[in-house]
Amino acid sequence: MQQLECDVLVIGSGASGLAAAVTAAQRGLKVIVAEKTALLGGTSAWSGGWLWVPRNPLALAEGTVEAEQGAERYLLEQVRGEALTAQQQAYLRRGPEMVEFFQRHTAVQFYSGSTMPDMRDGDGAAKGGRSLCAQPFDGRVLGAWIDKLRPPLDIVSLFGMGIAGGADMSAFFNARRSAKAAWHVGKRLLRHGADLLRYRRGMHLVNGNALVARLLKSALDLQVNLLTDSPALRLLREGGRVSGAVLQREGVACEVRARRGVVLACGGFAHDPQRLQQRLGHDHHCAAPLSNSGDGLRLGEQAGGLMGDDLAHDAAWAPVSLVPRRKGPPGRFPHLIDRGKPGFIAVGADGRRFTNEADCYHDFMNDLFARTPAGQAPEAWMICDHQAQRRFGIGWAKPFPFPTGYYRRCGYLVKGRDLAELAQRCGIDAAQLQVTVERFNQHARVGHDPEFGRGQSAYNRASGDPSNLPNPSLRALSGPFYAVRLVPGSLGTFAGLKTDEQARVLDGTGAVVPGLHAVGNDMNSIMGGYYPSGGITLGPGMTFGYLAGLALAGGSDRREGGW
Repeated sequence: MQQLECDVLVIGSGASGLAAAVTAAQRGLKVIVAEKTALLGGTSAWSGGWLWVPRNPLALAEGTVEAEQGAERYLLEQVRGEALTAQQQAYLRRGPEMVEFFQRHTAVQFYSGSTMPDMRDGDGAAKGGRSLCAQPFDGRVLGAWIDKLRPPLDIVSLFGMGIAGGADMSAFFNARRSAKAAWHVGKRLLRHGADLLRYRRGMHLVNGNALVARLLKSALDLQVNLLTDSPALRLLREGGRVSGAVLQREGVACEVRARRGVVLACGGFAHDPQRLQQRLGHDHHCAAPLSNSGDGLRLGEQAGGLMGDDLAHDAAWAPVSLVPRRKGPPGRFPHLIDRGKPGFIAVGADGRRFTNEADCYHDFMNDLFARTPAGQAPEAWMICDHQAQRRFGIGWAKPFPFPTGYYRRCGYLVKGRDLAELAQRCGIDAAQLQVTVERFNQHARVGHDPEFGRGQSAYNRASGDPSNLPNPSLRALSGPFYAVRLVPGSLGTFAGLKTDEQARVLDGTGAVVPGLHAVGNDMNSIMGGYYPSGGITLGPGMTFGYLAGLALAGGSDRREGGW
């Protein structure tokens, strides 16, 4: 049996695991990261890359100052708690410290989402300043390691080219309306085309791809040993302490001894059929990589760890559409952006709206679940008119200049010259759909949605189109129409191993399992299964990855000899 030694073994290579690895390595520890697949980055590399970190140093530096207790009040209201848990308090207190650490000591650099509001209005809600995203990154800096970075999700990107939120995405939506936007889009496309010819992938990295690339660069700078194609078979224990793991490398068992401990960062159980059936009880189409199959949870349970069973929801719900592929299972397109644009509505098979389409994707799905009669599949249809489809696209069906014919022929996109034809082709109640759209249009023309209040919240307005007046989120629809079928999906799972404020795994008695940490989606969500704002997966993920790294290095923060 092969043998390796280190101080810290991290199993999984998403942002949370890499944050733990980089933190521990920066403190002088020898670190190994073991990834089961050929590619590094996990779900993080496919994500939008946003972190929700209230009172982060970038927001404070640009003058976005909020009340000291504002985030606490907002979070408490969103998680329906009477008092913040110790983990939630640690997150709010230590998150800004995590951001400062990575900004100061690593290649991970952020920009502030100063205009990105919290997902809901309410006590303590902020109009911006709590969100962060990794700055774009030149993939060429990684050298040969760029081939080990998981590329952007193909069905979401444009020929593998990631499009960042904010000004970048706005330019693509407005390329036919603005010469400046067209120039920006043209430059982006030309560079991407040149990268494809020379490197076979884009090198201008944005969103979660940039975040993982920056973490990889930091790990390489700190001589972290990155192992791919190395699934973990079991954990090692000595004297009741987790002391490493047995990996499989090139078909041979490899024993990794970790003097300080092990960090589980395997991405949750999004594609573990047995646990999904136990936890969710219905069909589920997660947008995360298929490799997120519950490995970390099984390893943690074998060592005495206990999964949480106290969450309001066990997954981060999102509506997805199924994208047909020539080989293999269908792709899963998460509808995170189009729902909030003017010219869109969502209805059930009964032809009725069931929610505010522009609200949080997690809320969208919970409303669909609540409105679906017992015994029926929770499905819906996203509908838009020709103008909206050409401007914004709908799901996988790209906007102008891409024709819609291919998407229609493969069965993904349904078109109707009028509502009656669309309803007939989708199996929607035609009479009720006509009533629904007429009523929606009547109010949308004056910027109101009396049924669901769409466009009233700051998040709704930010998700819309600022040039669309009087309400950025509302516009009357006119034929021809397009529709895409929505099914239950998620961005990942919430339920994970119970941990403490240092991400140490706890057993059934609440005692620490010595030498074992869990972060990211292997860690039970500190949000109680709720979704307070965009970035509440990566924000806690990197924060508790940082805290796990500090704990394994024997220090807790700057005041105890940290940086």
